[in-house]
Amino acid sequence: MTIYDVLIVGAGPCGLACGIEAKKNDLHYAVLDKGSLTESVRRYPAGMTFFSSADMISIGDVPFTSLNLRPSRIEALNYYRKVTQHFGLNVHIYTDVQNIEQQEDLFVLHTNKGEYRTRKVILAIGYYDIPREMGIRGEHLPHVSHYYDEPYRYTMTNTVVVGGANSAVETALDLYRNGAHVTVVHQFEWFDKAAKYWIVPDMENRVKKEEVQAYFNAVVTEITEKEVIIKDLKTDEIKHIPADFVFLMIGYHPDDKFLRRVGIKLNGKMLIPEIDAETYESNIPGIYMAGSVIGGEETAKVFIENGKLHAQPIVQDIIKQQLSVKEEPVLVNKEA
Repeated sequence: MTIYDVLIVGAGPCGLACGIEAKKNDLHYAVLDKGSLTESVRRYPAGMTFFSSADMISIGDVPFTSLNLRPSRIEALNYYRKVTQHFGLNVHIYTDVQNIEQQEDLFVLHTNKGEYRTRKVILAIGYYDIPREMGIRGEHLPHVSHYYDEPYRYTMTNTVVVGGANSAVETALDLYRNGAHVTVVHQFEWFDKAAKYWIVPDMENRVKKEEVQAYFNAVVTEITEKEVIIKDLKTDEIKHIPADFVFLMIGYHPDDKFLRRVGIKLNGKMLIPEIDAETYESNIPGIYMAGSVIGGEETAKVFIENGKLHAQPIVQDIIKQQLSVKEEPVLVNKEA
């Protein structure tokens, strides 16, 4: 059976950056992902543009040119595909790593396509595929979604968007501009000021002009087939809002169940993985973490532009450990 020097779990931009570093340093590697290439980017809204400029989210020293200062989702998908082809990266898509076990000096990755064996592992699994849940009745009805794709299905319908950060604001604006009747429900006083600075004023104007209905200091208590029931946190008043479609844009989190199953230690309420600050090696020797997954629930701290920088120190530490093993002296039994 093939034994790899390193297996990288996650084929997002940061996982691909790790694959590039591994290939540049002649390591026997593979990149595994349970979805498509850059699955998290693929699942972004169709018309989304990045907060960062193209050069900031480029990888492998391959220039990323965009028609505008901030690239679109389509431009990013094409760019990462071409980078993967440029380097000839060994990527295994639709390969779901379900567990990782240690057997002597190797790690065994159990996947839906069989076992993989490797000396080192890099977890670059991100957080976008695990939505935060509200734990309310009706959350899993067919017309309720934690993701937003494109607006045209929802023209002339009553839509309710829950949340007040980037995803919620962008979703509400896109729906409004394409003919949907939009209501926003947010548990705080106003929209998140840390959201993309060019969309918050736009959203504020839509609310002030009553083009978008908004309820602040309010929480959703139940979703039915025809309406959303909300509670005012200041007055306890209950309101019923007509809803053909509901978007729960309240954020995402890393797959903590998988990480715990693997044995990664998660610290505090924010579930911050325990790692070495310089090498990004976890509490399990030989398992490294790269990209946004190292931020735990603090998903606004690590992005593509700084997560991609984890690749080089990780791969250099793997090489350093390989060399130290080769240089260990051989003990000779003098009595033999």
